[in-house]
Formats: sequence, C-alpha cells, structure tokens
Amino acid sequence: MRALSSLRWKIALTTTMVCCMVAAALGILVHNVVARQMVGEVRKAAATELEHALGHYEYGTAHGDVNAAFDPPDLPRRLRELVASGQTGSIVGEQGGKPVMWAAGPADDKALAVWLPFGSTRERLRDIDTAILASAILAAGLVALAGLFLADRISRRLATTAAVARRISAGDLDARVNFPAEGDDPGPGGSRDEVRDVAHALDSMASSLQGRLEAEKRFTADVAHELRTPLTGSLAAAALLPEGRPKEMINNRLKALHLLTEDLLEISRLDSGVERADLARVELGRAVQRAVAAAAAAAAGSVAAPEAGPAASVRVVQDMVVVTDRRRLDRILANLLANAGKHGRPPVEVTVEGPVVVVRDHGPGYPPELIEQGPQRFRTGDPGRGRGHGLGLTIVMGQAAVLEIVVGFANAPDGGAVTTLRLPVGRVP
Repeated sequence: MRALSSLRWKIALTTTMVCCMVAAALGILVHNVVARQMVGEVRKAAATELEHALGHYEYGTAHGDVNAAFDPPDLPRRLRELVASGQTGSIVGEQGGKPVMWAAGPADDKALAVWLPFGSTRERLRDIDTAILASAILAAGLVALAGLFLADRISRRLATTAAVARRISAGDLDARVNFPAEGDDPGPGGSRDEVRDVAHALDSMASSLQGRLEAEKRFTADVAHELRTPLTGSLAAAALLPEGRPKEMINNRLKALHLLTEDLLEISRLDSGVERADLARVELGRAVQRAVAAAAAAAAGSVAAPEAGPAASVRVVQDMVVVTDRRRLDRILANLLANAGKHGRPPVEVTVEGPVVVVRDHGPGYPPELIEQGPQRFRTGDPGRGRGHGLGLTIVMGQAAVLEIVVGFANAPDGGAVTTLRLPVGRVP
C-alpha cells in the first residue's frame, strides 16, 4: 500500500483512469453511431419491404415473400397498437425465437407485417463492441505504461533531489543534484522543467549556504589566530604585576579568554577536516574512569573556570576493549562533564556498558532545539541551563566525528540531560 501512495503510482493511476474514462466515452459514442447506422439500414430495408407488401395488397396481387403476414402472433404489442392507430412503423423483436426487424402498416382492419432477420446485425454490433473494448483496454494499458515511465522519471529526479537535500541537512555541503541545464529561461510562453528548476534552486541554496559557512569558519580561525599572540603577551605581562586581588582578577579573565581562543582554534582545525585520529586499543571502562578523574582534578584546580563541575561517579556495567584515540576521548568526556557542571546539577553519573558511554546530570535538561538540531556554536539555547558560548558541545561533535562516535542528546524522564556516546566496534588501527 505504501508503494501505491508514491508519486510514481499516483501519476500512473491518474493517467490510466483518465484514459479509461476517455476510452469509455469514445466507445459509447462510436457504439451509438454505428448501431444507429446499422439498425437504420435494416429498418430502411424493412420499410421498403413493407411498402412493396402494401402495394401488392392494394392491387390484389401476391407479394411472393414468405416474410409477410396479416396479424402474425409474434408481432410486438407496441407495433400492433401503432398500426391500430392508422400508422406504420418498425421495431426490433423476435419471430420464432429469432431476432428480427418488424415493419407493419394498416391494411383495412388488419395489420400487414413484414420481418427481416436481425441476428447477423446483432452479431456485427457485438463484434464491434468487442473490438471497441479490446482497443480501449489496449490503449489504457499503453497509456498506463507510458504514464508509469514518465512518472518514474519524474519520481526518480525528485527522489534524487530529496536525497541531496537530506545530505545537505546532515552536513554534507558539497552535495549537489547537478541536473544538466537545458537552455535559458523559456519565458512566459515557453515550456519549463519544474523538477530541474527545483534542483537548480537547491544547488544554488547549498552553494550560498556553503559559502557563508566557509566565511564563518575563516572568520573564526582568523580571530582565534589574531587573539593568540596578544593574549600570550598579556598573560606574560600580568605575571609581572604585584600580588593581590587586581592581579588575580586580571589573570582569571585572561585565562578564560585564552581558553576561549584555544577552543576556537580547535574548532577551526576540526572544521578544516585535517584532524586524524591516533587509534589504539583501549579498555573503555578504565579509560573513562581515568578521564573522569582527570577532569575532576582539572576542575578542582581551575582558577579560570571554578564552575567547571563537581566530580562524577563512574559505573562500569560491561567493560570492552575498543579501538579509539584516548586523547580525543578524554577531550570529549571533559567537555561533557564541564557542560554538566555549568548547566546541570549534581549528581553527575557516567555509565559504561559495552561500547556505549552515557553521561547524565540532574539539571533542567537540554533545550528542545539542541536535541532536534544539535549543538550550535555561540548559542546555549534555554537560559535555564546557564550561560556559556556553546563551544564545548560543538567540540564534542567535532571530535566525535573524527572518531566516528555517534552522539545522542536527550532528556531523562525524571529530569536531567543525557548524552550517549556509541563508539564504533570491530575496527583495527
């Protein structure tokens, strides 16, 4: 049933139905015209025979035709009543169980009737009806095949366009439909290919979007590189200030700005696609425990970001040896824990079960747009999850793409943000 609801079958069925309706109308019209002509010829012949019979009766001579009689018992009632009123007429009926064309007229007080065989005419009409029906079926079949062929071409092109649109939505900005162009704009009076127009519009939109995103990436990278040198100098200069509260405040802000710059540089490297994973066999449970412990120690000793988050508990349900880059995995987990500390509430729980790692807090949860669209840089979504620049989860997605880790964002039924990392299995370095 699902296949029949596709555009391909809808067009084919619609074309076939229209063809059947047209064929039925033409068949009825042809049948009526031919039947009227053939019956009219037989009726005319019967009227001629009746005229001869009446002439012979008037002059008292023998007609010499066995198909004439006075008041025959098989004479149709309607024709008998017509003759009784003094008129002549003809009608199709039966005589001796066989179809005939009756013609009758008044002869004194009697009805003089003649009849001609009508069976061959009826058979010819049936043959013509059979030929009309066969022609209609053949035409409907040919039109259905032609409609299915044309609909298939349209459907395939639309399916290709939709597939490219889905690839663009998934992040493949190099995807293009690339339908060949056929001339310029035909104008109001010319023919158009709407499917090609839609494909070209999609390609144009993808090119424009790709250009803007590339410009944004270049801007981010340029800003990060330009900030790095003066920040390094500022940090060195701040170290020369006398001890006290002003120096501590300056150092805190400079270190926060330095971390933001490093995040921007990391994102620019991930965007460029040059990052490559250094794969090795790793016991996932132990790696996660070390990463969580290191993140907790770094958060406890951090002066620039004291809100980086509380210590998380680790529960290993099922350990597994995976092939991954431990440094990048540590970076992903550290950012997730930092995000839970900034925007969530304790307790923060990390669960390892096979190749799946789940990080959960008990805060307000992720905003709906983040779950639907994924993380966006410089956007944190729901104000209820705190303030931030949105780069932490963006880095998580970039590093996960390098490691081919599938990341899922959701909210727990009883509250809290849930992030799922599904590591690939079966790979070798």
